[in-house]
Amino acid sequence: MTSLGTSPADVVLRDGATMRLRAPLHSDSDALVAFFHALSDQSLYLRFHGHPSVDAHLAGPMLAPDWDERGAFVGLHENDVVAAAQYVRLRDRRTAEVALAVADAYQGRGIGSRMLEQLAEAASEAGIEAFVAEVMPSNAAMLHVFSDAGFRQKRKLEDGVVEVRLELAPTEELQRHVDERDHVAVVASLRPFFEPAAIAVVGASPRRGTIGGELFRNVLRAEYTGTVYPVNRRGDPVAGVHGYRAISEIGGPVDLAVICVPGPAVLEAARDALEAGVPALCVISAGFAEMGADGAERQRELLELVRSHGARLLGPNCLGIAVAKSRLNATFGPRALPPGNVGFSSQSGALGLAVLEQAAQRELGLSAFVSIGNKADISSNDLLEWWEEDDSTDVIALYLESFGNPPKFARLARRVAARKPILALKAGRTSSGAQAASSHTAALAGSEAAVDALFHQSGVLRVDTLEELLDVSSLLAQQPLPAGRRVGIITNAGGLGILCADACEAAGLELPSLSEQTQAAVREELPAEASVANPVDMLGSAAGSSYERVVPLVLADDAVDALIVLFVPPVHAGASEVSEAIGRALERVEEEKPALACVISGDGAPDALRASRATAFAYPESAARALGRAAERSLWLRQPHGSVPQLDVDRSAARALVDGIEGWLEPVQARRLLRAYGIPVVPETTCETVEDAIRAAEQLGYPAVVKTARPGVHKTETGGVELDLRDAASVRKAVERIGLPVLVQPNVSGGVEVLAGVVQDPTFGPLVGFGIGGTLAELVAETAYRLAPLTDVDAADLVTTGKAGRLLAGFRGADPTDTAAVADLLLRLGQLAAAVPEIAELDLNPVIALDEGCVAVDARIRIATPRLSPRAKRW
Repeated sequence: MTSLGTSPADVVLRDGATMRLRAPLHSDSDALVAFFHALSDQSLYLRFHGHPSVDAHLAGPMLAPDWDERGAFVGLHENDVVAAAQYVRLRDRRTAEVALAVADAYQGRGIGSRMLEQLAEAASEAGIEAFVAEVMPSNAAMLHVFSDAGFRQKRKLEDGVVEVRLELAPTEELQRHVDERDHVAVVASLRPFFEPAAIAVVGASPRRGTIGGELFRNVLRAEYTGTVYPVNRRGDPVAGVHGYRAISEIGGPVDLAVICVPGPAVLEAARDALEAGVPALCVISAGFAEMGADGAERQRELLELVRSHGARLLGPNCLGIAVAKSRLNATFGPRALPPGNVGFSSQSGALGLAVLEQAAQRELGLSAFVSIGNKADISSNDLLEWWEEDDSTDVIALYLESFGNPPKFARLARRVAARKPILALKAGRTSSGAQAASSHTAALAGSEAAVDALFHQSGVLRVDTLEELLDVSSLLAQQPLPAGRRVGIITNAGGLGILCADACEAAGLELPSLSEQTQAAVREELPAEASVANPVDMLGSAAGSSYERVVPLVLADDAVDALIVLFVPPVHAGASEVSEAIGRALERVEEEKPALACVISGDGAPDALRASRATAFAYPESAARALGRAAERSLWLRQPHGSVPQLDVDRSAARALVDGIEGWLEPVQARRLLRAYGIPVVPETTCETVEDAIRAAEQLGYPAVVKTARPGVHKTETGGVELDLRDAASVRKAVERIGLPVLVQPNVSGGVEVLAGVVQDPTFGPLVGFGIGGTLAELVAETAYRLAPLTDVDAADLVTTGKAGRLLAGFRGADPTDTAAVADLLLRLGQLAAAVPEIAELDLNPVIALDEGCVAVDARIRIATPRLSPRAKRW
């Protein structure tokens, strides 16, 4: 029985509505019969190729599927069945027949495509490799569903029926189709939150100081461009606006309901809104999953209620939403949204308030602020979909405490980051990395390694502090990206310039020498005692006129990609004067290079500096860190996107090898599993006697290696390995010391020892690790990780960077190794890990990288039931 099939699946449709899919139960017999009976004659004829008798016998084969021989979903709206889909396994057990039906009133909304996606996932988990369907030629809608799904397919017309065969193996083309459907649907579903024509605030009290009352007044104060209705128990007016006792009394359409009633009353308020046709709910109220088991159950009931009406939910336990374009401030924060081009999402309401406060002080404008709270439904993934399309958003900033669907985030963020920068401040470090681990790969991993891998692969800029989040957001929102990492510094205080130079180096930036022409031009503008190297120290006597003359000269130098300007007010020059001069200087510069300025003043950055083309920073270290992030993004954009290559592997054989197994694989099992994915392993023989070991050594050739064959053992740490054995006597002695059974291998000499492995993270899924191998793996402790499956760019990045990359390239005169072969091994490991999630830990240590090829000389693999549970939300 598949875990995917036994849990409900929530999907989002083309028009933005949501739908819950679940397996039909015996108790659904009458509802299924009613569904089939309500189909038009045409729909019934096309589904069954005739006019069947609509009774319990028709619905029976779909009920209570076992998800091995049969799988089935029904789609529900307000507890009515509006769609049904089923597969039935054929005699060729790799194949199943599939059929779908959608109620006439619900056709054309993408339900069939979504049901086919979910059936295919469940069938694949059961070992089914292909769907076949017999479709009447006149059934254009169903043929379109199959052709547009994204599966590799074949068609043939026989006896007046089109047979369609869909290959279920995951491909990039299939994923692209699914992601495109998700994008269109999610954007449509979020439109009522970001572009509501009318909103209702439920719990808007006429009393001042209440959350609902203040939120309603915030909407009025911000001059929201739509219509807002206060709803409270008695229907009292609020701030002079006519009130209502329930949304159902309003009489007109409401796009967004903001609910601010006590937690136990939320379900009733939500039901009233949903039954009145409101497609979007924002629940401010607390008292849900953050409060323990009872609250978690209330949150589950709330989400089920929302899903049953096809709506979307923001929160609960959130601060609200604010949108600059419509001047909507549906939050209970004290400050209105400063308008701008940064979209910000926060999982913490308190931190969101802090960001709004700081953004206003810095004059950092936001296109939208969204507090996602408990993210029962809407998450940062959904918001990325919206902001990708939103013309008013140029920069995306996220505060995250957890991930709901990391693989989806990785794909989505990589796509969005190609167009708009994404910044992330991740808090809430988990304890999973501290759990006992038995392999080198797992011991060196942890959820923070997974987070770093996720952000690295998807082009997300990870910042460490709230200050840095605001700093980098300001820079990216106001400045062009630097072409490279080369920075020019101008200062009137040598010590300040040195601090900035140190900070630049720590941020991965470079301070090039200015050209002779630039140095000569700068020297003409400054006293003889000034330094015209980089940093340019104009001395404490520098006035505004000095900055106005020198800034354009340094910024125009071809050796400089960006400029940082520093100023500490001496007695004779003021911060405002210099700020105005910097602004005038930048107005004359034609180069599209970022300009950052730190004018240290007791009153903060002068207004003239904030009004200039420069981005203002409080400290030189802050400017350097922000510029380092911008350079990081510039480099990422110049790299190829990469793709997951199609490899010649035997997925079925690999899955069959782990069925029914728990614990460490025997060496022969591990070998077969690796060879199913083409991973090179050293020849070896398992021996039960000393004489067998001697014969194996002679057949494989001396020098030989003898290792313990006990599964899961750290051979080096336990003394379970002997290398470079030259004759039968040494083999005998090694076997007697190590103990039977043993493995005998040829001794692989030369090359570089690296580590490659896999570990399953409970949140992020499989990670591929790579680093220096052998006995130094944990001492060096520089294993890098990527989420599986890897792209060709991911694999190349792993084998060419870090200390392991330096070793493979030929460290200190050593011959370079075959990095392409090592990259291929990592690609195969990644695809194996993704296809067989039962692999809890996999260690190839060492892998010997040679001048031609590479080979794993030791493999340890532990199999366990995957800890990843299916998510109801499937987008």
